[in-house]
Amino acid sequence: MPRPTPAPSRTVPQPTAVETEGSLRFSPRNLALLGAGLLAIIAGYVLMSGGDTVLAPLLLVLGYAVLIPLGIIF
Repeated sequence: MPRPTPAPSRTVPQPTAVETEGSLRFSPRNLALLGAGLLAIIAGYVLMSGGDTVLAPLLLVLGYAVLIPLGIIF
């Protein structure tokens, strides 16, 4: 009686060292969010140096806590 042949094994290609070490790929959407965050932060510090105590902290929080993390995540 013939023996059944085993199914062929499939090998999964392993990532190379170049792909695993600095593989951050930013799209134009990411760069736009990061740029908007940087502009909000700069505007916040400029307004704070001028004495604005309402809009400046809002821009800083928007830049640091919203736009920069969104630019990194998406």
